[in-house]
Amino acid sequence: MPLLDGPRLAPAYGGPAQRLVVLLHGYGADGHDLIELGRDFARALPTAAFVAPNAPERCDMTGLGYQWFPLSFRDPSEYWRGVNQAAPLLDAFLDDELARHGLTEADAALIGFSQGTMMALHVGPRRRRAFAGLVGFSGLLAGPRELAGEARSKPPVLLLHGQEDDVVPVALLEPAVATLTAAGLPVEWHRLPGLGHGIDEAGLAFAVEFLAGRLGSRAAA
Repeated sequence: MPLLDGPRLAPAYGGPAQRLVVLLHGYGADGHDLIELGRDFARALPTAAFVAPNAPERCDMTGLGYQWFPLSFRDPSEYWRGVNQAAPLLDAFLDDELARHGLTEADAALIGFSQGTMMALHVGPRRRRAFAGLVGFSGLLAGPRELAGEARSKPPVLLLHGQEDDVVPVALLEPAVATLTAAGLPVEWHRLPGLGHGIDEAGLAFAVEFLAGRLGSRAAA
């Protein structure tokens, strides 16, 4: 099993990590695409360490960047096979990172973009312990019919999606919200006017507020 790794940011306050935020990039990107977002979150979460692992495979379409799984047909069965294929690698990485810092899921959050959101929404609820929060930008929920029977924890979720997204249609947002809610996960969500397939300042502000409310309670020492 290949080991995941990627760029990291140490806690802004200068001491050991009391919180952990894991950023999961999209198809054809790498950890460097998202790690700098940690600096925006660090203002509200000064005791948090940030890590953005590179996905396990080189992107098969471009040869540049990485993929959590191949995207040939972009159909629901492909998404479902893909998240299940990549999940053990991400789970192992999360176990190692939490152990590295002496933390638990209650001290940690997952942030995903696009294909990274698929991974966060798949792995997060299937962990035995609930993460403090899951944030998904411009993604979708793979295998919605399977979630209720497989969810082992119920972390709070924030979903953010551009209304002009031409890669992952915004029409997929409401079914994801409905499925997550039916499985018992508390969900907040926002459509972002004028935004395509990306992350804008408005979405980032929602995400910072969401995680600050769930990870920001421990004071820096």
